[in-house]
Amino acid sequence: MKNKKVLPFAIGFVVIAIVLMVVGKKAGWFGTDYSISVATSVVESKTITELITANGKIQPETEVKISPDVSGEIIELYVEEGDEVVIGDPLCIIKPDMYISAVNRAEAALNSSKARLAQAEAQQIERELAFNRTKQLYELEAIPISEFESVQANYKVAQSEVRAAEFSIKSAEASVSEAKEQLTKTKIFAPISGTISALNVEKGERVVGTNMYAGTEMMVVADLEKMEVQVEVNENDIVKVAKFDTALIEVDAYLNRKFKGVVTEIANSANITGSATDQVTNFDVKVF
Repeated sequence: MKNKKVLPFAIGFVVIAIVLMVVGKKAGWFGTDYSISVATSVVESKTITELITANGKIQPETEVKISPDVSGEIIELYVEEGDEVVIGDPLCIIKPDMYISAVNRAEAALNSSKARLAQAEAQQIERELAFNRTKQLYELEAIPISEFESVQANYKVAQSEVRAAEFSIKSAEASVSEAKEQLTKTKIFAPISGTISALNVEKGERVVGTNMYAGTEMMVVADLEKMEVQVEVNENDIVKVAKFDTALIEVDAYLNRKFKGVVTEIANSANITGSATDQVTNFDVKVF
């Protein structure tokens, strides 16, 4: 009878204990589960890429700044900014009047030198004949030696005058060539095919040649078909850059687009900016 009364209490105690164990485990009464999930992957070779970020500008790969070789007034201007030109196209003409005059003066000096040569040659022939006659007389002892030596000296002077006239002609010919070359430089032609990306002069404006000075930068012709990116890379990163490395180019005008490029040139000398205590050293890198 006594065992029958204890049995219900025992069963109830076991049920309560089981419930408490379940609740306690969920509540962390019996410690925390420290199991860690681990990601696995198949072993394979992969390339590790180190990225370097640098800012720069897009510019034409080929760009020619045009300055005149001669000074003067622009009397003809055939192009405007944005025009397309082909190599050899006329761009402008500088007033040629003074250079035409220089050619005329040089040609006149050349003609004068030729006339002096003709005169010197005629005098040489005359003195040569006199020398030959005097020599025969001297050999016959018909004249004194002093007279022979005087005629001989005159003949040598005539020969020297001919040589001097010949040198004078060569100098005059060089002056004519130089004057004509200066005259041809009054007409300026496109050195490359491309676009007039900048025009800094107008018709009627005077320009300075580059013979002795920096000269006037009249215009810029650029080949816009081939562009490159020039960026500045910090000295700490430049050792990680090599020629023919690939690059991704982002342009503000194309927010959601990236362009592929290749490193084509790395500067050997650095650009140093800032004060002596706070210098920044960068190297120019070109990407095509």
